[in-house]
Amino acid sequence: MKKAPAPEGARHQTRRQYSTAGGYSALQESIRAALPENGIEPANVDEFLSLLADSDSQFVRTGTASKPRSKNLWGIAYHDRGLPVVVIAGDWATGAEMKWVAGNVDTMTPAERRALKCRMAEAKQVREEEQARQWEVRAAAAVRRWQSAQPADPQHLYLQSRGTDPHRARQQGSELVLLLVDFNGKGWSLQTIDEAGNKRLMAGGKKAGNFIVVDGPDYPARVLICEGFSTGCTLAEIDPAALVLAAVDCGNLQTVATGARNRWPDADLIVCGDDDRQTPGNPGAAAARAAALAAGARFALPDWPPAAPLNLSDFNDLHQWQRGQQ
Repeated sequence: MKKAPAPEGARHQTRRQYSTAGGYSALQESIRAALPENGIEPANVDEFLSLLADSDSQFVRTGTASKPRSKNLWGIAYHDRGLPVVVIAGDWATGAEMKWVAGNVDTMTPAERRALKCRMAEAKQVREEEQARQWEVRAAAAVRRWQSAQPADPQHLYLQSRGTDPHRARQQGSELVLLLVDFNGKGWSLQTIDEAGNKRLMAGGKKAGNFIVVDGPDYPARVLICEGFSTGCTLAEIDPAALVLAAVDCGNLQTVATGARNRWPDADLIVCGDDDRQTPGNPGAAAARAAALAAGARFALPDWPPAAPLNLSDFNDLHQWQRGQQ
C-alpha cells in the first residue's frame, strides 16, 4: 500500500541543515576569524567576504595584505538559503589554505557528509583549473620578457661579486633574468637578480618542478642539480661537461631531481646541496640527501678546509673563499 506523503513541515524537520545558529552575521564573523587562523590575510577582509557572498559557487580572487595588487588570494563559497555553509580559500603565494564549514562536521548525517564531500571536490577542481590558467598566463609573460632580454653582461655587479661568468643568464636593465623551464623546455616563470644580489621570483609563476638551466649539453652524461644560480655557475665552471640545473631552493630539489632521473635515466646524477651548518637541522643538506635518495642519485656537499668560516654554506661560497686565500 502506497504511503501518504508526509506533511511539508515534517519533511523539513527530518532534513537537518548545516548549523546556521546566530544567522548571517555570526557566520560571517566565523569566516572572518578563520582566515587569519589559517594564515590567510586579505588586503581588505570586508571586500573579500562581500565577493564570497555575491558569488555563490563561483571562484573569486583578490589581493593579500602583503601584496594587495597580486590577486594571490582565492576563494569559493557555497550557500544554502542565502547563508554560507562551505568556504574554501587560500593564498597561492604562501600555499596557505582554509576549509570552513558551518557547524560541526562530526554531527553531520551521512547525506550531509556526502554533500560536503561533493562540494569540496568541486571546489578543488575549480581551484586547480583556475591555478592552471594563472600559470599559463604567467608563463607567457615570462617567455616574452626572457625573449626581450639580452645576454647578460659579464661585468654585471652580481656576477662580479660571486666571481662567476653569466653562462645562459640574460639581462634587462640592471637585472639578471633567469628563465625557469620544465623538462620539455617550456618556460614557466622567471627569477631576477639585481646588482646587490636581491632575488625575486615572478609573482604567480610556477616554480614547483621547474628549474634554471645554468649551462651544459642537451644530451648529458652527467647532471648536477643545486639550489641557487650562483652555485650552479660555480659547478658549471668546475665541470663544463655536465648539465647544471638550479632548482631555486631546497624545497624544489627533490621534484627536480626525480624529474631529471626520468628524463635522463642513464645519466650520472649528482645533487649538490647547500651545507647549512649553522642552521638547526641543516635543511640544505637534509633536502639534498632526500632528493638524491628519491632520484637514485649521488649526493655531494662542499669539502670544507679546516680554516673555512662556518658561515659559508654552498659551492660558490667555497669558491669565493678559496679565491681570497690565493
